[in-house]
Amino acid sequence: MATATGYSLFDTAIGPCGLVWGGRGVLAVQLPEADAAATRACIACAWPEAAETEPPADVAAVRDGIVALLAGEPRGFSDAPLDMDGVPEFHRRVYGVALAIPPGATLTYGEVAARLGEPGAARAVGQALGKNPFPIVVPCHRVLASGGRTGGFSGHGGVATKFRLLAIEKARGEAGLFGDLPLAVAPRR
Repeated sequence: MATATGYSLFDTAIGPCGLVWGGRGVLAVQLPEADAAATRACIACAWPEAAETEPPADVAAVRDGIVALLAGEPRGFSDAPLDMDGVPEFHRRVYGVALAIPPGATLTYGEVAARLGEPGAARAVGQALGKNPFPIVVPCHRVLASGGRTGGFSGHGGVATKFRLLAIEKARGEAGLFGDLPLAVAPRR
């Protein structure tokens, strides 16, 4: 795993997020915890060598993109400098497909697997997304289970956070997945 050199916290519409980076780019995105202190503590636990500081320009651009996306502006991160040195090859491929899902759109785990040329790998896709170190940037929240199920979400708040992110993006899943209900209160089937 690459060594972190810095991290920063920043306010977003969903709470204080964090970015951790090293010499080759972003190492992790930290979703909000209960408050800024808890978010900072999560980063310190996972990246004890990282110092809180201002990010370099390329990482600051990622931060600004996250803030804009969570404020409702459609943003993509296909050019974000992500350091995937410690990421398994299959996960990298999954993240590549997820990066191509535009804001407001969704795919199922099975559709991601099919795009990888591995149609039977939906469960492995879900496991890879569950270990995504770059949530929001690699939009794992845009990947849903088939048959009207939301699938999981490993960030603080679980599926409720996933619904909130999709609501911000005004996403609609599979036909009829969320019906006419706002995503924040959509039933889990």
